[in-house]
Amino acid sequence: MMIEKHISALLYRYQCVSVPGFGAFLTETQPAQLNNDTYTFYPPKKLISFNANLKNNDGLLANHIALQEKISYDQAVANITQTVESWNKRLQNWETLILKNLGTIAHNIEGNIVFTPDTPVNYLAEAFGLTNVISPAIKREELKAVAEKVEEMAPVVFTPERKKNYSYLKYAAIFVVMTSASGAGFKVYRDHEIAQQTLLVEQSVQDRVNEKIQQATFFIEAPMPAVSLPVKEESASTYPYHVVAGAFKSEENAEKAVGELVSKGYNARKLGKNKFGLFQVGYGSFKTYAEAQAKMNKIKQTENSDAWLLVKEL
Repeated sequence: MMIEKHISALLYRYQCVSVPGFGAFLTETQPAQLNNDTYTFYPPKKLISFNANLKNNDGLLANHIALQEKISYDQAVANITQTVESWNKRLQNWETLILKNLGTIAHNIEGNIVFTPDTPVNYLAEAFGLTNVISPAIKREELKAVAEKVEEMAPVVFTPERKKNYSYLKYAAIFVVMTSASGAGFKVYRDHEIAQQTLLVEQSVQDRVNEKIQQATFFIEAPMPAVSLPVKEESASTYPYHVVAGAFKSEENAEKAVGELVSKGYNARKLGKNKFGLFQVGYGSFKTYAEAQAKMNKIKQTENSDAWLLVKEL
């Protein structure tokens, strides 16, 4: 069974996908990068790593396979177990395990498992459609150096003809400055006068508008009724992650189990029937995968080692 495609599908939405009895594939978001040597911009992406110590069955992969393949949860777990046995056998024979769109897994000289990510797929959904961009560098400094070199090669020489007496120009300059100053003063005065007139007109218009508003207010006889919109409140029943305590053939037994869990302080409830007609009872429902995983681990250590995680797609 090719479970690599199911692992790849889950990596778009989750940071950790555990393969029971084998290990877990983890993702970490890498921001956009710039390679100064190749002048290439790389979009943000998810980096994939592998941890061989996380072998617990959190139910995420098995539930996904059961939904996609339209098989039971137990059959999905059995298929995963069969695939993991095949993978472990190949690794024990010092073969390289090639997982499509994920990478390769093999033993090094010391006998440790080494994962080499090799995927053309960017699992970061926010970066969908973004590609690498190559932008050649702008060579401003080189152009500046060329210009300076040309100036050194062609110096400016003043000839005697250019050293004439241009004293009359200073009087022309003084006249121009005085003309400009008088023009600027007149402009400031004129702008101030226009601004004052505009302000008076705006105040008059505003007074008339206020008067019309006051008149309209007294003639409203039948105001429109207030509109109330229903707001959908988020509750535990809308959460996708559920820590399951057990499944019962009798609804009466399921309700009894809920009462016992509630008496112990759990926010327990019935999770409905599964495809086998059994009533599922949960310790609680959670909004995020991390919260549900932490609660399930605690319950397994303290109360029920058979508790498992149910993921319902909304």
